[in-house]
Amino acid sequence: MAALQTYSYSHPFQLENGAVLPELQIAYHTWGTLHAGSRVVWICHALTANSDAETWWKGLVGEDFCIDPANDFIVCANILGSCYGTTGPLSIDPTTSRPYYSSFPQVTIRDMVAAHIVLRKHLGIEKIDLLMGGSMGGYQVLEWALMEKDVIKRLFLIATSPSESAWGVAVHTAQRLAIEADSSWQDASPEAGAKGLKAARAIGMLTYRNYQTFQEKQTDPDPEKIDDFRASSYLNYQGDKLVKRFNAYSYWLLTKAMDSHHLARKRGGDLIQTLAMITQPTLIIGILGDILCPPDEQRFMAAHMPDAQLVEIESTYGHDGFIIETTQITTHLRDWYRHTVE
Repeated sequence: MAALQTYSYSHPFQLENGAVLPELQIAYHTWGTLHAGSRVVWICHALTANSDAETWWKGLVGEDFCIDPANDFIVCANILGSCYGTTGPLSIDPTTSRPYYSSFPQVTIRDMVAAHIVLRKHLGIEKIDLLMGGSMGGYQVLEWALMEKDVIKRLFLIATSPSESAWGVAVHTAQRLAIEADSSWQDASPEAGAKGLKAARAIGMLTYRNYQTFQEKQTDPDPEKIDDFRASSYLNYQGDKLVKRFNAYSYWLLTKAMDSHHLARKRGGDLIQTLAMITQPTLIIGILGDILCPPDEQRFMAAHMPDAQLVEIESTYGHDGFIIETTQITTHLRDWYRHTVE
């Protein structure tokens, strides 16, 4: 298992909105060894994940899997604004010597990628052979492919889109309303908004899975039951689990960042023209049954990116299939990757 590492960037870091962080901490994991002939794979993680991709993308990343440190130098960095070691709302503001909490400035996907670039340069990586990510991780991949076109050689995208949909914004707004309705929200405490975060996670689970999944997995066998339903217990369990490992301030902030995602912002406003600028060979996987980032979004990307291959897979897990269906993903990714490097 790789150990968590931290890079301290002791220079001002300007955000897209003009705000400046006095300094930056970046938490990250690496696997394998970087040398002159290394093939570099960089993984971008989604909303509540961390930099330990070997843990949350189990079956795809790690020894003897598709993304294998025996063959690749692998990097995954925790995103800006998260609560897993990279600068975020729980970090100490050097100007006040107290945690930022609600004073932490709004960030965008481009800000996250700018932080990744800081780390890339620190690590001495000149080329990234494969940049990959699902869901919000895919947002970062798309932005990075445009921000450093000469650095990024290939892309793998799954269950993601070139701009946040109105549906996605609506889901995130409902989640933030749940957090804001918590009477402890914006208290100067790491526990602020915890009950709201639990409710926000429950809302999210409805979109990470789907009707079919809940019917198959959470239907009660007892027709006489009038309370304490299995589906209710499941959502309570998922909410409690997230509260134990995540933070409401980061969740609120990162959903705002997702809402800001639009590849064509400040690039002319036309998504079709902007997608045409992504010329790297790209594998796109869509998941049938994904109601959060439905296959239509991946089909749109594939239709307008010059060198994209689209694959659609079945999954009873809906959107969460991007981290669960590692056997299917491996089959398609391994074949495509081998073909592009030959």
